[in-house]
Amino acid sequence: MAIPIPTRHDAAVAEGRGERAFPYLLLLPAAVALVLVSIFPLYMGIQASLTHYVFGRAVGGGGFTNYVNVFADQTFWDAMLLTARYVIVVLILETVLGLGLALLVNRELRFVQFFRMSIIAPMAVAPVAVGVIWRLMYSSDTGAIDPLFVALGQSAPAMLAHPDRAFWALVLVDTWEWTPLLFLLCLAGLQSLPQEPLEAARVDGAGPIRVFFEHTLPLLVPVLAVGVVLRLIDAIGTFDQIFVLTRGGPGTATQLISIYAYNTAFNFNQYGQGAAMLISLFVVVFALMMVVVRLMRRSPAAT
Repeated sequence: MAIPIPTRHDAAVAEGRGERAFPYLLLLPAAVALVLVSIFPLYMGIQASLTHYVFGRAVGGGGFTNYVNVFADQTFWDAMLLTARYVIVVLILETVLGLGLALLVNRELRFVQFFRMSIIAPMAVAPVAVGVIWRLMYSSDTGAIDPLFVALGQSAPAMLAHPDRAFWALVLVDTWEWTPLLFLLCLAGLQSLPQEPLEAARVDGAGPIRVFFEHTLPLLVPVLAVGVVLRLIDAIGTFDQIFVLTRGGPGTATQLISIYAYNTAFNFNQYGQGAAMLISLFVVVFALMMVVVRLMRRSPAAT
């Protein structure tokens, strides 16, 4: 029996296969991590949303009963509307403030590095720690907010005790913590912009406001879109600060969908309905992401 002798062609083919497989081997650890961290929990969540639970114990498949119960729950829709209101408000505030701060420090000024570090400092604090800090500040006994109003001759606002004020108290906390993210993105975008169009506009006699709205802002649209998408995804699932500050109260004034799903699953032992709420929220977030990505691709600044 003749033993095949490897030729140069066979060696070249094997080497080519190895080169083609090498990038996939490099991606393997990240793929495994993605499956363990994202895809597997999502699969378990979908499975839980299709399971019927009694007193926290699975008793069999429930089909789409949990989704039917969730969509028939008025409190669920109230929480969704409150979440939408919260997300829209914080996105507008953080985008405007982040862009404004980036414009202010995007120049060589004295102590500019100190100001930049001061602005991004809140983002480095853990969300739970942020909630604890602001809960102490809002406290009527040991806090800084109520005594400040009293010292100015005003009545203490008791931010976390009134429904409307509690909502805006949460908005203030989120804005304080995450405006630095939009600030960093906008600052990086401003420093990477081509200067030729801006200089040409100034030579033609355009003022700072006209240069900003006609040249700077259109060029920053892709950067702003990325920042808005990142904050949109994160703001919809805000949980830590709200749980520490109000736990959804007073009443249901700050009960965002993340808090309501948590209460449904772990306080009322309705794991299936809680999972159905979060899977529904995931579908909404995914749809929003697709819309934003499509708009980014169609925008003139992206071409």
